[in-house]
Amino acid sequence: MKVAMDASALMMPVEVGVRVFDELDRELPDYEPVAPAAVRRELRNLSAGAGREATAASVALDLADRCETVETEHSHGDDALVALANAGRVDAVATNDAPLRERLLDAGVEVMHLRGRSKLTRTYP
Repeated sequence: MKVAMDASALMMPVEVGVRVFDELDRELPDYEPVAPAAVRRELRNLSAGAGREATAASVALDLADRCETVETEHSHGDDALVALANAGRVDAVATNDAPLRERLLDAGVEVMHLRGRSKLTRTYP
């Protein structure tokens, strides 16, 4: 199962104290994480700033190294994630972004997202 990682999911360890890959391992014992190039660019831009968000983005960039980088024609991370899912290139998307989650579910895509404050859960369309 291929799971695409959104910037918000990769930033979870710093932003909400959730070890996203440990949670994915618990929920999906056999998965391959992928990160769109657009998400990596978004994280690089955020990490150039200052403060907690920049720190979270810097950690997220390190975590993104655990993912296969995939190219799309989209420069915006959310659009790239939806395109990957719609093209059948990924089976699910991990995100902590509520508007993106709704967009993916409306498109018929499984979403891994934060439940409560400490666990990832699967939501099916």
